[in-house]
Amino acid sequence: MDRPRTVLVTGAAKRIGRVIAQRLYQAGYGVAIHYNSSEREARATAETCGDAPLFQADLENVDDIIRMFREVEERCGGLYGLVNNAARFRRVDPWKLTESDWDFIHSVNLKATFFCCQQGALLMRKSGAGRIVNMSSLGGLRPWDMYAHYCASKAGVIMLTRALAKAFAPDITVNSVAPGVILASDEDPRAQDLIAATPAGRSGTPEEVADAVLYFINASNFVTGQVLAVDGGLSQR
Repeated sequence: MDRPRTVLVTGAAKRIGRVIAQRLYQAGYGVAIHYNSSEREARATAETCGDAPLFQADLENVDDIIRMFREVEERCGGLYGLVNNAARFRRVDPWKLTESDWDFIHSVNLKATFFCCQQGALLMRKSGAGRIVNMSSLGGLRPWDMYAHYCASKAGVIMLTRALAKAFAPDITVNSVAPGVILASDEDPRAQDLIAATPAGRSGTPEEVADAVLYFINASNFVTGQVLAVDGGLSQR
């Protein structure tokens, strides 16, 4: 029996990343689980994905990224898909934003996304084809005043997606999913206002985001450089 195609999901230990990994596994893919410090949660996710292999890496460190993809090749025999889900999110008033605040967000949201794309594509090229999905955000499409650094990072992910779709064509596609309001908790005071402004009249679910990711992983190479907003129409308001 042939080994299923492997898809690496970064930040797969919890929340949306976990649901994405589970959805890919249910669709018949072999899943590789990346985590940084959440080993217990990553192991729990792996158990729900057929005891999927775990890969630890600090995505702020490019050497760690390179090591991780080398280990993926050694343990999985290759790579077909990559979902760059790992990200950081923090509210900071732009008047008070520091260099460390900026680097905290961009080191993972944008820099790590690029180097994971690069290393993943190099591995995919060995087998002839691949699919990359970068998680952007409604914040990459619409400006949020207290999240200027985050919005800049996610807008960068969208442009990076488009540029790499051209650079990696024709065999490796690069697309992006931009979630809207996907509630993990009610902690964000803006959440209810955003839901009220959403034409669909509700927040989205991690499962709906995962279905969008699966679409791009399954799609032919005629679908590349695209951004799919899973936001209930909020980006159109």
